[in-house]
Amino acid sequence: MMKSSFFKTGIILSILLLARLYSTAASFISTPDSTDYYSEDYLRNDNHVYQKYIQAVELSRVGFDLSDPFINLGSQEQFHVGFDDLQGGFRQYFFQVQHCTANWEKSEIWPNEYLEGPDEGQVEKFVSSFNTRTTYTHYEFQFPDERFIIKKSGNYILRVYFRDRKGNEVNAFTRRFMVVEPKITISAKVKRAGTSEDFETKQEVDFVVNTAGLRIDSPYQDIKVIILQNGRWDNALSSLKPYMVRNDVLDYSFDNGTNLFDGLNEFRRFDLKSVKFLSEKVREITYDDTIFYVKLWDSQRRSYKEYTNDDDINGKFLLKTDDEPSVDNYGEYAMVKFFLPYEAPIVEGNLYVAGGFNGWQYTPENKMEYNYKKKGYEASILFKQGYYNFLYVMLPNNSKVGDATWVEGNHSETHNMYTILVYHRSRGEMYDELIATGSFESGK
Repeated sequence: MMKSSFFKTGIILSILLLARLYSTAASFISTPDSTDYYSEDYLRNDNHVYQKYIQAVELSRVGFDLSDPFINLGSQEQFHVGFDDLQGGFRQYFFQVQHCTANWEKSEIWPNEYLEGPDEGQVEKFVSSFNTRTTYTHYEFQFPDERFIIKKSGNYILRVYFRDRKGNEVNAFTRRFMVVEPKITISAKVKRAGTSEDFETKQEVDFVVNTAGLRIDSPYQDIKVIILQNGRWDNALSSLKPYMVRNDVLDYSFDNGTNLFDGLNEFRRFDLKSVKFLSEKVREITYDDTIFYVKLWDSQRRSYKEYTNDDDINGKFLLKTDDEPSVDNYGEYAMVKFFLPYEAPIVEGNLYVAGGFNGWQYTPENKMEYNYKKKGYEASILFKQGYYNFLYVMLPNNSKVGDATWVEGNHSETHNMYTILVYHRSRGEMYDELIATGSFESGK
């Protein structure tokens, strides 16, 4: 009897111990969903600003201010990176790059496999603001160069940071960029959805990938395709498989809704290149000793309005001033006030002012708050002088994918820019190479 009792007790203790071990292991496995992820210091493989005093972050190809973040491997092309530190003074900033998979996870290759030269660069060019109400220091740099060479194609994260007095690294911001080594070709056509229920609201991206000259052992497993709409990653299509494979041609022309995007609406805009004169969308400009205040004309919900063609820059922004010779250190900052009349607050989610100006992120800085007295959503957001596109985007509760149709409407006639990315992982390789990119505009 005694032995039996001890035996049963031992089994129970073993079960409890295993449960405890399983719980501990699960806590390590679930790190991405832990509270650390939501802290400002958690390093994200995404477009993100970690310090509120970092503003006006821009990353583009040198000589092309409105370009997408792509360069060709082995070319003379470079990225231009600029940003402002509103704390002023001088701080030594550094930068690093990290190779990532097609899904933006850290690649399993070492830095010396994708970089030649030091794995850390210094930001050496800076200039203090001059005669501006808001004091700041503007920093900029270019890469890659002869000292900092990228050797492999694929996705990359740029991290800019500084070291505090204790030597700890403090993240300033991260930005996504891509290096492509063209090995195949893409042809595509963007058109209205072919199904009757989606014909008025959605756009279909049909395309074919020609892999002639490149050995693809298993196209369904070795090739990954991603489609971006206006540079957004939150609503990207990333699980596409070929509809048909014919010799060297991978056909992605579906008729079942697999390759559909909401057509959305043309972007809203405001012109802040001058703080001396009112532009079309600006109602009022005031200022005090430290900053300008810009009040835009009240917006209107476009959910039920007919489509109207309007020129835009597909959600991007351009830093520029018409008041002074250079925006880098002469550009003023303004607190821009948005107001959207709305009969009652949205219970399904939160509303944001979103666009390329903040990397299409949904953060407290661009979140709108409901004003019960005025019956509408409002936000005050800091902008440097320039020209900006934006949309009002509703982020549903417990979702990471914003819905711009909620406020902006949904039309298949809208002009959108679609970017197709094709990745390849050869058998035995430890990373995804980017072997083709293509940009295609709807309505063309």
